[in-house]
Amino acid sequence: MTTTNSPDLRYAITSDNSAYLDSLHAQWLADPQSVDPQTAALFETLGDSAPQRPSSAEGGASASLRDEQLRHAFRVSGHLSAQLDPLALHPPRQQDALSPTDADPTLLARLKRAYCGTIGVEFMHLLDDAQRQWWIERFETPHQAPLPLSPDHILTLLTRSEGFETFCQQRFTGMRRFGLEGSESLNVALQTLINCAMQSNSASISLGMPHRGRLNAMANSLRKPYAAIFSEFAGQSFHPEGIPVSGDVKYHLGTATTLHQGRHQLRLALLPNPSHLEAVDPVVLGRVRADQDRHHDTQRQKHLGVLVHGDAAFAGQGVVYESLQLSRLEGYRTGGTVHLIVNNQIGFTTGQEAAHSGIWNSDVAKTVQAPILHVNGDDPEAVARCAMLAHEWRQTFGTDIVVDIIAYRRHGHNETDDPGFTQPAMVDTIKNHPTLRRLYAQKLQDQGAIKDDHAQRLWDDVQATLERAFKEADHYQPDPTEWLDYSPQDPTRLQDTPQRIQPMTGVPLPRLLTVGEGLTATPRDFHVHPRLARQLKARNDALTAHGPIDWATAESLAFGTLALDGHPVRLSGQDSGRGTFSQRHAVLSDQKTGAHYTPLAHIARRQAPVEIWDSPLSEYGVLGFEYGYSQGNPEALVLWEAQFGDFANGAQIVIDQFLAAGETKWLRTSGLTLLLPHGYEGAGPEHSSARPERFLQLCAENNLRVCMPSTPANFFHALRRQIARRCRKPLIVFTPKSLLRHKKAVSTLEEMGPHTRFQPVLGDPATPKNARRIVICSGKVYYDLLAARDAQKLEGIALIRLEQLYPYPHHPLADVLARHPNAHDVIWCQEEPRNSGAWRFIDRRIEYTLRDLDHPVSRLRYVGRDASASPATGIASMHKEQQEALVAAALTGEEIPERTPPS
Repeated sequence: MTTTNSPDLRYAITSDNSAYLDSLHAQWLADPQSVDPQTAALFETLGDSAPQRPSSAEGGASASLRDEQLRHAFRVSGHLSAQLDPLALHPPRQQDALSPTDADPTLLARLKRAYCGTIGVEFMHLLDDAQRQWWIERFETPHQAPLPLSPDHILTLLTRSEGFETFCQQRFTGMRRFGLEGSESLNVALQTLINCAMQSNSASISLGMPHRGRLNAMANSLRKPYAAIFSEFAGQSFHPEGIPVSGDVKYHLGTATTLHQGRHQLRLALLPNPSHLEAVDPVVLGRVRADQDRHHDTQRQKHLGVLVHGDAAFAGQGVVYESLQLSRLEGYRTGGTVHLIVNNQIGFTTGQEAAHSGIWNSDVAKTVQAPILHVNGDDPEAVARCAMLAHEWRQTFGTDIVVDIIAYRRHGHNETDDPGFTQPAMVDTIKNHPTLRRLYAQKLQDQGAIKDDHAQRLWDDVQATLERAFKEADHYQPDPTEWLDYSPQDPTRLQDTPQRIQPMTGVPLPRLLTVGEGLTATPRDFHVHPRLARQLKARNDALTAHGPIDWATAESLAFGTLALDGHPVRLSGQDSGRGTFSQRHAVLSDQKTGAHYTPLAHIARRQAPVEIWDSPLSEYGVLGFEYGYSQGNPEALVLWEAQFGDFANGAQIVIDQFLAAGETKWLRTSGLTLLLPHGYEGAGPEHSSARPERFLQLCAENNLRVCMPSTPANFFHALRRQIARRCRKPLIVFTPKSLLRHKKAVSTLEEMGPHTRFQPVLGDPATPKNARRIVICSGKVYYDLLAARDAQKLEGIALIRLEQLYPYPHHPLADVLARHPNAHDVIWCQEEPRNSGAWRFIDRRIEYTLRDLDHPVSRLRYVGRDASASPATGIASMHKEQQEALVAAALTGEEIPERTPPS
């Protein structure tokens, strides 16, 4: 146990308490955990030597202990006394705390230079001794490594950064650009990281950042042509043939470039993002992980992720914490992310005192043992040094690090905003504060490093370049590939139309049996749970007998056959290894050792990887990660599974902004598959509905594939279709719960065999052509209708299953409806309330199909639950009553009166 009454050894130790200090030291030698962390850290620097007891004549602490105590104090608290605010509006928090009167003046001066200059460092919270010592050596050693940027290079960067903003302010007055004025040293940090990555032979940097300074970074770090940016200011658009493009505001777009140094190439990509702050963070992490996996970068050194944050967003947005928590997990780690905070010392209009709790806005990073560097943005050389240290740290230890660049913004939240309403003192200070370029140019002139006219000549050259680009912008031809971070070698990735004929996705039976044999095999020395061993044997027996195949087995067959075809499979979710409903068991646990084994990953020597990861209890962060992964490896089947379907609402921002709209906004395609357990079985409001209505509301321009398959075989084909169709689209699958073990919800092996494919609509093979009533439905309710129809021996009722809701399968449904020309009643039946489910999406579409057929019935009737504010009832008896009523009404054609008029 850690003691709670140990003295704070940052303060003077006299002869009165030195005896107690000796006893604490002895106690620490016996058990390092028995003293508080600060005392333990001090003793670690002393080692086994007992602290020297001061004599009564000295009347104070020994010199060696006093010096070590002083060093410890600066390491712990020096950042609170550093000169970090370029506007000097916020004085250091502990100006006098680190100036004891009896300190060695030489040592004191050296420590103040190391820890209290324009860089403040937090590293004493790190639990690893080697990591703490790494920082001590870099801050307390006089000789420092040279910067990767020369002073002239830094001045040129600052000139380009300021020059770009000044030019835009003059030429595009009143237009929003979220400029970088006041924080131009961000480009110094980015260029330093680029240079360091080049020197370490990295292959790529994936960058995520908000709108603040984005255009400037595009122009000056990612080399996007000035003319391209100016043409976007002018509102020029393009319409690629066959590709729906709505576009996005210029400060949300992505871009990419390839930098060359000798024979080495570095791919630098800025990922697009919406205005939802920090939403891009996990997307970048997933993209980096995909690059690493695809190029077998097992050391995770060749592909780097860099995230730029705002100060208020880093502290305030929960997805930042979710992303940080992925950093050290085996299934998600990327070898460390470099975080750059552009600290304007203000949110939109919110000051620091209202923006976060704690000491610094970066405190959340301490939860993952990340060191934090705070740096004065008006010292660009210090910013470069911090970025260099960040890259070195990441390459050395493979963990996250934060660089907090404390700066300001010269305008308001945007160029049309007046910040004087809420921050008058800051605004007045900024008006009288020289720009960073001027400050640094004056410093170099004072040092004699540049001639007096050098800075002006640089400025004139930049303005001339911008002026030429401005004139070129009138005739600039936009190229959609400028938005991309890859070379679109396969144009089919961006072109697709809903097809009447589905691609063949069946697999030869011997290949299916090979996968089946592999997915039930385990090593001889592996101890399987007895109950699970029986399940595995039952699966193997069913496969050998060619059926019946349940849902989980069909899923495994899809995964395994894709892996044999050379396509990696990655599935993650909160309980994906076993499956929420104990149905999958794709990852087995040895009952004696606890070791894990994934049979699907060992089907054959030559196969693609199959990775199934249990994720942290996160939806927003993990779904964003998998979306990024799907873009980084489009040849992989990438899936995210919700524990229950409605848990997807925790990731609604990713669904709305990336999955549904990413292609039309940014030309970014994704084949990510979402598995969302759905079905009304009396589980209550929270675990019944995956909210199909929300996904269907997002459907337009062939942007999603939304399916509610009712058979294992159709699910098998839907998964394989994600790869068979070259054009990548997100797939939303409403997966079953009770149907996982339903005796009727099974398929044969032949239904997944050669010459088979996904069926968007399933007709009723048991009903003759003279059916009088047609009931169209999706999902589990089909089996309730089937059971009731068979039990009551009702005739003349055709049950048609709509397996794909979007793209709407007009022709396949018409083909099935045409088999029943004598029907006098057509019903849509659903379990969900009237204001939920597919009804309001599907009703007019089915009516259009009926009219197109010239069918005698042109009006579709609704049968289902009444409109409800809650997705489902939590009262078991009420659920049963509602379910029985809707099934009966669908089969008999009775009306279910609405309790309330439609609103």
